Amino acid sequence: GLVIDGRTLAYALEPTLEDKFLALAKRCRSVLCCRSTPLQKSMVVKLVRDKLKAMTLAIGDGANDVSMIQVADVGVGISGQEGMQAVMASDFAVPRFRYLEKLLLVHGHWCYSRLANMVLYFFYKNAMFVALLFWYQFYCGFSGSSMVDQWYLIFFNLLFSSLPQLITGVLDKDVPAEVLIAVPQLYKSGQ
Repeated sequence: GLVIDGRTLAYALEPTLEDKFLALAKRCRSVLCCRSTPLQKSMVVKLVRDKLKAMTLAIGDGANDVSMIQVADVGVGISGQEGMQAVMASDFAVPRFRYLEKLLLVHGHWCYSRLANMVLYFFYKNAMFVALLFWYQFYCGFSGSSMVDQWYLIFFNLLFSSLPQLITGVLDKDVPAEVLIAVPQLYKSGQ
C-alpha cells in the first residue's frame, strides 16, 4: 500500500515526477491520499484516467470531493453529515458507505448485463425492420411506396422500443444478489 499526504502529493504531481508517482502507484494494491486539497484529488484521478486509459471511480461524501467526482468517469456520492454537495455532483448516491459493495457488485453487474442485452436487441430489431423495407422494395418494383402506415410505424416502435426495456429492467437478473456478493469475480464475467 501507498500512503501519501498533501504536501508530498504536491511534489509527486509535478510534471517531471508524475510518471514516477504513477509507476509506484501501479505497483500498489491500494493508494491512500490523505490531507490533500480538492484540486489534488481531482488531479490524481485525472492522472490515472489519462495516463493509464483506465475507467475511474471516485467516491466522496462532502463538498471537498466534488471536483474529484466530476473528473472521474463514474462518481458516487455518500450522503451524510458533511452535506449533499457530493451527492448532487455524483452519478450515483448511497446513504452509507456500507452500501457501496451492493451498488458495485450487484447493481453494477445487473446494469452491465441489461445494457449489453438491450444493445443486441435494438440492433436486431432495427436490422429486421430494415430487412423488411429492403425486401418490400423488390415486391413493389422500387416505386417508393410506403410499406406501412405511419400509425403502424409509431405503434411498432412504441411496442418494440418501450415494453422490452421495462420488462428487462424489472425482471432480468441473471444471477441472484446473494451470489454476486458472495462471488465478486462474477462482475468480470459480463465484460
